[in-house]
Amino acid sequence: MLERIAARDREAMREFYLLYYPRVARFLRRMTCRHDLVDEMSNDALFVVWEKARDFRGDSRVSTWIMGIAYRRGLNLLRSECRAKARMVAPVTEDQPLRDVVADQSDRAELVERALESLSPDHRAILELTYYLGHSCGEIAAIMDCPINTVKTRMFHARNKLRALVPILAAPRGAAQAYSLITETRAGDM
Repeated sequence: MLERIAARDREAMREFYLLYYPRVARFLRRMTCRHDLVDEMSNDALFVVWEKARDFRGDSRVSTWIMGIAYRRGLNLLRSECRAKARMVAPVTEDQPLRDVVADQSDRAELVERALESLSPDHRAILELTYYLGHSCGEIAAIMDCPINTVKTRMFHARNKLRALVPILAAPRGAAQAYSLITETRAGDM
């Protein structure tokens, strides 16, 4: 299909888009937590596929190549958003909980989702690529353009941070504690 796309076959690109858009969008949604930008980032990544299809060398699976493109596009956007957001941060006190955690105590999936949102983009991407998309450490290393040991280290730290955050978020007064841990986590990751 990529050969047909490289030859500018629009029907092949349409089929490719329909096949990969949901995967790319889901990955970026989980990685960035910026649902308002997911469509733009997904389309941007798939446009790169249209432009660079002839550059695909076959060193990896097509899905690995595409997720690498999406990862880099998403990370670039997050970096620019982070710089802009740093200029406009409003302080949060213990009297202003981030969310009503007590209502969500019984829903473990919601707690994990919220804990994932607090992780750095690299850590979220590692978990998404591993557990939701089923990529191996080698494939993730290719996607993220880093050594395999870096993937393993990021996975180790991501799981440890999740392990620490979920109980804090489940506690009735956990929002304020979680905010301080999230702030420390993000400062260390960026």
